[in-house]
Amino acid sequence: MGCAVKTPVAEEEPLVAGDAAAPSQLTPAESMAIAHQLSTHPWRPFAGNILHGKDKAGILVNTPDAGHEPLQPRKGWWVPGVVNEGIPYKWGGFDGPESFDAAVANGSAAGDVSSPAKRRADNAAVSANAAGVDCSGFVSRCLKLPSVHDTAKLPSICDELPSAADLRPGDLLNIPRRHVVLCAGWSNPEKTWIYYYETGGGPQYWKPGLKSAPLAAMLGLGYKPLRYRGMAHPPVKPGYSAKEVLTRAVKATADVVPNPTVGEP
Repeated sequence: MGCAVKTPVAEEEPLVAGDAAAPSQLTPAESMAIAHQLSTHPWRPFAGNILHGKDKAGILVNTPDAGHEPLQPRKGWWVPGVVNEGIPYKWGGFDGPESFDAAVANGSAAGDVSSPAKRRADNAAVSANAAGVDCSGFVSRCLKLPSVHDTAKLPSICDELPSAADLRPGDLLNIPRRHVVLCAGWSNPEKTWIYYYETGGGPQYWKPGLKSAPLAAMLGLGYKPLRYRGMAHPPVKPGYSAKEVLTRAVKATADVVPNPTVGEP
């Protein structure tokens, strides 16, 4: 349904390969390219992809279409009959562009928003009749993992950084059993604001996107800085400064979030 999109990323630099024992291998630029693709993927839904009610298995589904709670802060966004951009949020979702397009073409619900009830039910609230990606599914895709790793499992394939000031593109800010975002670089030379990709958080809650927020505010919410073991990294040497991964054009699309929240309700 969608067409291939050329993803703008900065030129890659010489890197040291990640841990060969990790579930996947990738570079920061590859991770950012995947995040950008999931955030901008074009797709055309129809009325049949809207569901506000129970699916075939009796699981309650609410798609984040424009008719979903339009007067609420966490309102829906996608519109049937036109081309939309970005794979919608789905509780328990792990779809990439191809699997998402196939599911939508077959009439699946396009997304399924989170709720306190879904969080309590956990995996029992995941609908097989909906397509999309949630926060951990999104990050797992951006790490090229062969299967989804939820926020409780991600620390098992990562190392916690000594300091959040060490964050680089492709690293994570994670709260186990709550939320995770993908770091995308520094917003200022002082390293007090960061760029990050997120799905499930504001201002557009139910789709992935690039954002910029104060690092101290993120850490105050309980996020821990992690580095995936399979991520390639710059060589370690005195005075070395890694190149930026995001291009100026991509940075210009970031939502500024001065008061971030933990994201999903």
